[in-house]
Formats: sequence, C-alpha cells, structure tokens
Amino acid sequence: MKNGVKFLTIALAAFAIGFTANNYAISDIPANFKVATVDIQEVVASSAQVQDLKKEQQLKTDELVKFVEKARKDVAMQKDEAKKKSLEEKYSKELQAKREKMEKDYIEKLQKIDESISNTVKAQAKLGNYDLVLAKGVVLSGGEDITPLVINVVKQPTTKPKAKTTTKKRRK
Repeated sequence: MKNGVKFLTIALAAFAIGFTANNYAISDIPANFKVATVDIQEVVASSAQVQDLKKEQQLKTDELVKFVEKARKDVAMQKDEAKKKSLEEKYSKELQAKREKMEKDYIEKLQKIDESISNTVKAQAKLGNYDLVLAKGVVLSGGEDITPLVINVVKQPTTKPKAKTTTKKRRK
C-alpha cells in the first residue's frame, strides 16, 4: 500500500511539473501572435507563370512530335540499311539532346516560379503582419487564410519590361 501511495505521489508531482512547464511554454507566445494559412496547390493552379509554362511546354512537346514524325519519314525513305541505321542513330541523339534541354529549361523555370510564389507569400505575410504562415493542409483549425491575397498577385501576367529606346537629336 505504501508503494501505491509513493507511486501516486510521484505521478501527481510529475503531472504538476509537466503542466507548469507547458503553461510556461505557452505563456512565451505574445498575445498578438498572428498565424496565416495558404493553400499552395490553389495558388500554383492560379499562377499566370505556371499557366504560361504549361503552354510553353505544350508547344515544345508538339515540336518534338513533329521532329519525330519527320525523322521517321526520313528513315523510312532510306533504302540502304547502313545509311538507315546511321540516320536512326543521328535522329536518336538529336531527340535525346532536345529532350534533355527541354527538361533542363523546364526545371529551371519551375524553380524560378517556386521562388516567386514563395516570395509572394512572404510579402503578403509581411504586409499583414503575420508571424507565422503555414500550409493550409497541415492546419486543422485556426489561422487566417491569405490564399485569395496571394492568388490576386500570382494571377497577374508577367510582362517583361520593354527596353527604353531614346533617340537623341543631333545638334548642328
């Protein structure tokens, strides 16, 4: 019985210490701590940059398909087996090089878009004075959804600034 009382006393003491430590940890959070959430998938789907990249990739894919069709015709027209094999190898190498370049360009552009979206989220968080921004998928409840604010920014088409051309008149 004495062991049971000791165990209960130790368990209650451990609970009290844990409860106190938890309250102390929570008390360090400022009262005006602001949390925002963002639905990244929705933002990406709405991004003008992503839409442009998809269109560009489709055009490049169409070009590859045309290249393959032309290569097949050229190879089929060749009667000499040795030349046919040489032509197949040539086109195969060209196709592989085009695919690799296309993939490399796609990855580079995707990374720039990812960075741009991240910067947009950070900028919106800063404008709203948020201390923490979480992906909407990991938040069960709470936080202010800033997805619409971010979408408004990323929906804007990206236009490249035109180079200024100045013409200077000659003095006579």
